[in-house]
Amino acid sequence: MKKFSSQEIKEFVSKPLFDEKVILNKDPSWPKISIVTPSYNQAQFLERTILSVLNQNYPNLEYIIIDGGSTDGSVEIIKKYEKYLSYWVSEKDRGQSHALNKGFERATGELVGWQNSDDIYLPGAFEKVIEVFKNKPDYDVYFGNVYIIDESDNIITDLRYVPFSYFSLIYEGWNITNQTTFFRNYLFREFKLDEGLQYAMDGYLFTNLGKNRKKFKFIREFLGCFRIHSKAKGSTINHIGQKEWIKLRNQLGIKMNENIEWSKQYRFQKFLSRLRRTIFYIYQGDFDYILRGIKKRFKKNVQ
Repeated sequence: MKKFSSQEIKEFVSKPLFDEKVILNKDPSWPKISIVTPSYNQAQFLERTILSVLNQNYPNLEYIIIDGGSTDGSVEIIKKYEKYLSYWVSEKDRGQSHALNKGFERATGELVGWQNSDDIYLPGAFEKVIEVFKNKPDYDVYFGNVYIIDESDNIITDLRYVPFSYFSLIYEGWNITNQTTFFRNYLFREFKLDEGLQYAMDGYLFTNLGKNRKKFKFIREFLGCFRIHSKAKGSTINHIGQKEWIKLRNQLGIKMNENIEWSKQYRFQKFLSRLRRTIFYIYQGDFDYILRGIKKRFKKNVQ
């Protein structure tokens, strides 16, 4: 598992590093990857997102940007790279989920990725995914680990996942993230994002896929970065996002209230999920990650 430094990430998204001929020629001997980026007034980060896609230098790329009518200079950034885009539009929409659904409807790749306009992919991510896809093509979803970064592309921390478990997702929380996930295209003919959700649309999608027994393949590599910044939706998730997750879990039969008061059964299931995760880390030799988690939990309990 290759680890990246903040400097490597900064250099990767600082300027065009791709071969124009490779991007434009669309070599059909490579499985096509479609990437959809929903965008709205994120000009501060959008170019870095675009470069993280194009700098993969992937020979059969379909890149789609669905902008919601930005007025902050985002459109000018998109136009700067439109030569390399398969499709883009800037028009008012009904929000992020609607923008993504529009993009997924146009995607024709064998694999489809979703990267938000303030998040990025890491160097070599597409090749790592395709290597696994070619050897194990019978999975529906492929995903990997993620870094948390700040506004300046500095690494804050990393999140190392384990093989996907529907049980763990609904009882413990995130064990997969869209920033490092690639879906088989056919999934979007059956599953759509809930356009009524502002924050939990990805959780809604992952739980539906898990509930319907879709096969997830975990790739033990860092594939992308989730950015924390003051204007990010994830930074203001609090009450609305919390209510959406409660509603989602209640629909799955896990009864919760707005104070997130867990039942004894829920706490026990969460304990089992954490135990499963810890066993996997031990098996993989991620002792530093286990120790970091213990220190964090001890510090929280002391406070």
